[in-house]
Amino acid sequence: MVLGRARIGRPGLLGAVARTAVITGTARATANAVDRRGQRHAAEQQQAYAVPAQPVPPPAAEPPGADLVGRLEQLGRLHESGALTDAEFAAAKARLLG
Repeated sequence: MVLGRARIGRPGLLGAVARTAVITGTARATANAVDRRGQRHAAEQQQAYAVPAQPVPPPAAEPPGADLVGRLEQLGRLHESGALTDAEFAAAKARLLG
């Protein structure tokens, strides 16, 4: 009585599926390792060539006279247009200058 005969030759369907699963798993693991190494290398390169952040300088302060001149010019335009009377113009100019 023969209980089981050893198969000789090509593997059956189950053997082919198992071999394909092993090959696929190995390929996936290798691809993931290569991707991680590439990402790590890119991050190292980016750090190596990164320009250090420089603080933004504060805006340059205008000379004290520039603001005063601009306000006086604005008062003059308002006076010329009739929005300010002579007395209002004189009072505003005195406040700016004094």
